Amino acid sequence: MSPASPADVARRQAIAAYLGMWQDFADAAATSDWWSPKLVQNATGDALSALSRGLYADHYNGLVSRGRPVNNPQVSSVDPADSPTKIVIADCGDSTNWGNYRADNGQPANDGPGGRRQINAIVKKAVDGSWKVTDFGIQPIGTC
Repeated sequence: MSPASPADVARRQAIAAYLGMWQDFADAAATSDWWSPKLVQNATGDALSALSRGLYADHYNGLVSRGRPVNNPQVSSVDPADSPTKIVIADCGDSTNWGNYRADNGQPANDGPGGRRQINAIVKKAVDGSWKVTDFGIQPIGTC
């Protein structure tokens, strides 16, 4: 068995960071904890800001999340190819069993049904060698 190339290692680490970001976010969303220390483990920059803002808005509006997202990330580009520092991930995220509920009475928030949607993310290698999601974009339900 040949050793994994730097690009293969980078792909695995970038996907792990991407999946970790969504799991960290789902954990924090259960209580709308926008200060959760977990959020910085796999996200930084615009991605971290978007997650924190979303959780703060949910907290302000008295909402918490139940369930978990289902992700199926694929690497769509690696840059530079031989020793990557930036990886773009394409995902068809599924929020069918992950939604918002009112914290005070447990009723659904009526913010629309979940479903499958395209998510594109940029994951970059940090100076400490870790990989973190730096930005992501989420498309409407039904885009994948």
